[in-house]
Amino acid sequence: FIDDVELRCPKAECSGRMTRVPDVIDCWYDSGAMPFAQLHYPFENQKLFESRFPADFICEGLDQTRGWFNSLHQLGVMLFDSIAYKTVICHGLVLDGDGEKMSKSRGNVVDPWEVLAQHGADALRWYLYASAPPEISRRFSGDLVGEAGRRYLGTLWNTYHFFVLNANSNSVDWKSDAAPSEMDRWILSALSLVTENVTNALDDYDPTLAARQLQDFVEQLSNWYVRRNRRRFWQGEAAAFQTLHHCLLTVCQLSAPFTPFLADHLYQNLRRLHPELPQSVHLCDWPKPQERDAELIYEMDLAIRAVSLGRSARTLSGHRTRQPLAYALVGGSSERDREALKRFSEAIQDELNVKEIRLLGISEAFLDYQIRPNLPLLGKKLGKQLPALRQALQLADPKELAQQAHSRGHVEISLADGTVLALTAEELLIEARSPEGYSAQEDRGLIVALSTELTPELIDEGTARDCIRHIQELRKQSQLDVSDRIEVFLWQLSPAVERALDAHRDWVAEEVLATQFERQSAPTELTPHQVSLGKSGEEGFFVALRKATVIQSHSVKE
Repeated sequence: FIDDVELRCPKAECSGRMTRVPDVIDCWYDSGAMPFAQLHYPFENQKLFESRFPADFICEGLDQTRGWFNSLHQLGVMLFDSIAYKTVICHGLVLDGDGEKMSKSRGNVVDPWEVLAQHGADALRWYLYASAPPEISRRFSGDLVGEAGRRYLGTLWNTYHFFVLNANSNSVDWKSDAAPSEMDRWILSALSLVTENVTNALDDYDPTLAARQLQDFVEQLSNWYVRRNRRRFWQGEAAAFQTLHHCLLTVCQLSAPFTPFLADHLYQNLRRLHPELPQSVHLCDWPKPQERDAELIYEMDLAIRAVSLGRSARTLSGHRTRQPLAYALVGGSSERDREALKRFSEAIQDELNVKEIRLLGISEAFLDYQIRPNLPLLGKKLGKQLPALRQALQLADPKELAQQAHSRGHVEISLADGTVLALTAEELLIEARSPEGYSAQEDRGLIVALSTELTPELIDEGTARDCIRHIQELRKQSQLDVSDRIEVFLWQLSPAVERALDAHRDWVAEEVLATQFERQSAPTELTPHQVSLGKSGEEGFFVALRKATVIQSHSVKE
């Protein structure tokens, strides 16, 4: 740091005019001399220089490949017979939102201060870390920063908010030694794995991989663990709260290098349960992986994949998520997969909103297939053999080829002239086709097929679920907390809604936390809302609600 001083010419006879020095050394020598020149080596600081040279890490832009990176090594070799640095990150350029180089003349320069003011420093940092590996040039705009921030920071904040809200609404026994559930053990195992993966990625100077691993974990924490355990939190179950608190606290520590402000903000509140911890997340030791159940991680990941496939199949079928379906057929490529799917069939059933899960046999060929050559990969490789391959694929059993591709990762196909081609699964386009009455999806041997036929009972339950959604939406509009009990009034019900509520009234009331659920006009002081159901809007009802007068106990924690 330089103090404000008056810069004067050291020679009394100087006229104050700037003159050119006749002989100037290459300016890149100055940059290459940085490791020793900044320490006035070799005239002093010999031990300090030796402890710092060569440097562990250096980072600069792509344009420094022939500049600073080069001059540092040149001087290091010539003067010390040594490299100047052990590790380097050479990052790409920051482009505008359309992928063009920023330029004042083009008017496409993004003011970073505007981005910071709108989205915050953590969102900006996170986008630069997670959007692309450092060496790749990346597009940059306020919208891209905002999207990246919402995907990670928003998800993390919502999970933290859920924890705080429910912890304050229940008398949680934080010192309870209750045994963790299977879901608790799974998320703690996943936390151990992500801790190891993030640590290894950062040790390898790969911030993008580390950030994406962390993002995937927070996604699973929010959209699988928390969502699958909501009732445990509503009921104040200690093991669930202890598990989520530990996960959030560790995520803050792992996030600290990426998003220092949000990480410390969350940490300051979470450490209230453990005042013996350091006062800042940036003073904590780096977390270490704990014991984990690798088999449980594998099985839960398979269940999550099955749910994802089932949701894709439902989208293709045209049935909305709230419409229950009769059953889903689920099958894997091995006995291990079958046992995992059986173990978590209840969770898969609940997530897919089906009445039953039926497991397919390992060798049971349920889907039909169409198999074609992947031309971008096989066109140049096979050349004139390509027509013969097409003919062989038409004559082969597509189910058998698909099974080989999924189980072995490759297939062997005999051509008409006796030639045997060994092709990888990626070199073939394997398209699964659903039988009549089903909507199915497949991924690497995992099959999920939804029965698409609807009965009147299923339709009624779907209508009841629609009623729940609209009442819950009205709760949000009324700015009620998720734990608030309510009084509900419904009137002018269409025939379909009336039939659905006749069958599911108690369940609907329980789901919306209604202490009073009346099918009559609301008191005049309440605002009525008209609800239309279905694509045509012919079905519907009027609804009004208010917060019920219920005395609840609250903790004193902030």
